[in-house]
Amino acid sequence: MLAMFFWAFIVGGIICVIGQLLFDVAKLTPGHTLSILVCAGAVLDGFGLYEPLVDFAGAGATIPITSFGNSLVHGALQEAKIHGLVGVLTGMFEVTSSGISAAIIFGFIGALIFRPKG
Repeated sequence: MLAMFFWAFIVGGIICVIGQLLFDVAKLTPGHTLSILVCAGAVLDGFGLYEPLVDFAGAGATIPITSFGNSLVHGALQEAKIHGLVGVLTGMFEVTSSGISAAIIFGFIGALIFRPKG
């Protein structure tokens, strides 16, 4: 049990360190860093490497933003096998719709409660 927590901490920490290095060393904007990490998760899932990482690290691989890219590609590939090209589009949103909806709803609530700057 402790080994599971340890590896989740290590793998999640490595993903976060990569993101922080993109900020600090490469001087990338948050949007660029976010896009790179999402694409990295998508590419790793496309090559079948992200699921073994999830099996090994658990929440260390499912919590960071790379998991969103993994979910997009994983859903698209699953539905593409069943429904073809249409499944690529529907599969991405079928798997990630709850997360996207929550981000929109909680962002709206946050904007109502706090004073947005913009």
